[in-house]
Amino acid sequence: MQATEMAPALKDWERLADPYRSSEDERKQSISAVVRSVPTLMRLLETMRSLDLPDCWLVSGAIYQTMWNIMTDRPHEHGLKDYDIVYFDGSDLSYEAEDRVIKKVEAALPDLADRIETRNQARVHLWYEKRFGCCYPPLGCSMESLVNYAAKTHAVAVRLDADERMHVHAPFGLSNIFAMRLVPNTALDNRKTHIEKGARMKVLWPELTVEPWPEA
Repeated sequence: MQATEMAPALKDWERLADPYRSSEDERKQSISAVVRSVPTLMRLLETMRSLDLPDCWLVSGAIYQTMWNIMTDRPHEHGLKDYDIVYFDGSDLSYEAEDRVIKKVEAALPDLADRIETRNQARVHLWYEKRFGCCYPPLGCSMESLVNYAAKTHAVAVRLDADERMHVHAPFGLSNIFAMRLVPNTALDNRKTHIEKGARMKVLWPELTVEPWPEA
């Protein structure tokens, strides 16, 4: 379903952006409806479900950037660099175990393999500091990772249950997605990442408001 074919109720973006005029349940319902309308996202979710990975979710850009594209009548995949899949398996923190899962996901979705990033959230703290320069706390589940993203707007996840029910999780709420507002998250020292991503996204979605990283 293309953006122009969305039901009128799903186009009430301005109201959904205002937490005083709409509810979080309404925003979750709108996110779910949009995700269900995009074949690639549904294929990802159905494949993830069939692989039965523990605590597995589709997160971040695949969701909020798809929303922005539909809200602004752009192609669904405009600006999408990758599809982030997270899972949590604390039984084996080796890279080899994670790599086996990565290869399993890629084999199930060969045409998307070069755009999928699958990561075990149980082992992020083992490599994060070396890559990004700041410490990362050990996590207890996949959804704890969302509170550490560089922007609160990034913190959104969806998954599909066996009964076809879609779960939407957003620890900071969803109103910033509908407002097209990138809000920094200072839980970690992600200033550089926020600035770089904000600049890239502003080019792709000029309608976007990028809030600056707070001064110390």
